[in-house]
Amino acid sequence: MRVGVIQLCSGTDIACNLKEVEYFIRAAANDGAELIVTPEMTHIVQRNPQKLLKSIYKESEDPGVNIFSALAKELSVNILIGSLAIKANPNKAVNRSFLFDAKGAIKARYDKIHLFDVKVSKDEIWKESNIFKAGDTPVIVDVKSAKIGLSICYDVRFPYLYRSYAQSNANILSIPSAFTVPTGKAHWEVLLRARAIENGSFVIAPAQVGLHEDGRSTYGNSMIIGPWGNIISTIDNKRADYMCCDIDPREVNEVRKNIPSLSHSVSLKL
Repeated sequence: MRVGVIQLCSGTDIACNLKEVEYFIRAAANDGAELIVTPEMTHIVQRNPQKLLKSIYKESEDPGVNIFSALAKELSVNILIGSLAIKANPNKAVNRSFLFDAKGAIKARYDKIHLFDVKVSKDEIWKESNIFKAGDTPVIVDVKSAKIGLSICYDVRFPYLYRSYAQSNANILSIPSAFTVPTGKAHWEVLLRARAIENGSFVIAPAQVGLHEDGRSTYGNSMIIGPWGNIISTIDNKRADYMCCDIDPREVNEVRKNIPSLSHSVSLKL
């Protein structure tokens, strides 16, 4: 399977962001990608809760949903939108991944389960639960020979989610993100490689990068990682861009056969 990964520096204007991501989707499709994956918050990065709620839409009215559906159908590719901010009610949004199949249909949705309520430093505090509703349902979706376990950003710090995916035969883990710069420098690569190694899975991790219009800075370094924990391909932390590479989900079977840790799992009680 040829996979395309898109790295973005999304701003606060949905229409402008959609034009940029469409450009990269078309470029990746022209490069032969069969599955194209975008970062968290693909069509808007806006940290102000009131401004975000005024800018976003219900799913049935969201322009991105219509555009990505049409692109998937036109280009005959599977498009996994890492996430869109979707209005759930007048006061709350959901952080939702969408998988559009090659006919343009929505094949899967996933709402971010673990919300980023953290204190990165005394000057950088995040409280996603002020604006977002958490999801409660893990999702696996089939794309050609792949079974993809869906997640978003902060989910990466909760290994039980990915172990449950691997034990349900997922061979690719999708981790679209908008990592902060401090946590990205310290943890991004380590966490992604750990999730790949402990589950014998491919990891596809598109990211936001750079200084955004709302003042937020994100780390970038989008990656595709193999089931042995090897970095197959990456985009640096300096620019919006895309990359394509070929992966073979059957490699997962060989790695899991050689190191059968999934079958060695035990339940411990203290």
